[in-house]
Amino acid sequence: MKNKIFAIAYNPQIERSLSVKIKLENILKSYNVNVDVLNIDNLKSGYDFVFVIGGDGTILKTARFYSKCSTPVFGVNLGRLGFLSQSSEADLEKSVKQIMDNSFVVEDRVMLRYENSLALNDFVVKGSTTGRTSRFTLKINGKPVCDYLADGIIISTPTGSTAYGLSAGGPVLFPSLNAFVVVPICPHTLAARPLVIPDNEIISISACGCQKKYVISADGQEYFETLSDITIQKSEYHAKLALLDNADFYSILRDKLHWGVSPAHIK
Repeated sequence: MKNKIFAIAYNPQIERSLSVKIKLENILKSYNVNVDVLNIDNLKSGYDFVFVIGGDGTILKTARFYSKCSTPVFGVNLGRLGFLSQSSEADLEKSVKQIMDNSFVVEDRVMLRYENSLALNDFVVKGSTTGRTSRFTLKINGKPVCDYLADGIIISTPTGSTAYGLSAGGPVLFPSLNAFVVVPICPHTLAARPLVIPDNEIISISACGCQKKYVISADGQEYFETLSDITIQKSEYHAKLALLDNADFYSILRDKLHWGVSPAHIK
C-alpha cells in the first residue's frame, strides 16, 4: 500500500473532524505515502484509497462518489451509530497499520439507481403532501404486486437494511446478499408486510387514484420531485467498502444495535 495515492475526505460540519483529520494525515505521512485532504463537498477522483472521517451520512456520500471510480473507502466514525465505519479516533493508529500491512478486505456493496441518482442505503418514496398518507401502486418487472395506502415506501439494499428500513419494521439482510427489500412506511392495513426480492428485479412505483406527485430521497441526502412513474433498479456501480480483517457483521449488530442483548445489560 505504500506506493498508493491516498486521500482523506472529511466533513468540516462535524465536531472534532478537523483535529482527527490532522491526526490521520500525520499518521499517514509517517509511512511516507502521498495523501491529499478533501472536503466532502469537493471530492475528486484519482486515488487508490480514501479515508472518510465523519458519520454514516458522510460515508454514504463519499462511497457513492467513489463507486464510479472503483475506489475503496474506509470509515472513521465521528457520528452517533457509525454502522458503516471501521475505526474510531482511539483506534486510528492501529487501523492505519492494518491497512498499510494489507490486513483488510474490500467488499462490493450493491447499490440502487433511479434515473441518474445512486443510493447505497435506500430510496424513499413519499407523497408530496406532508403529514398525509398517500396511495402507491407497486409493480415488479411490470407485474402488479399491491397497492399501498401508507406514509411512503422504502426500497433498500442489504447495506441499508439496518437503516431506515429496520426502523420501519423491515428485516436485516447480510450485506453480501443479492437482494433488495421493499418496506411500506406505516401502511394503513394489517396485510402489508416487507418484501425481499432478488436484486435483478425492476421495481416500479406509480400513481394510484388521485395521487400524482411524489418526493424521492436518495440515502436521505438528495431529494427529487416527480409527476411520472418511478423506476428503481440495481446500479451498474458497486460501493467499495474497505473492512479490516477482523470485521464481523454479526458482532457489529451486537455492538452497535445491541442485537440479542437483554435491556438490563444495555448501558
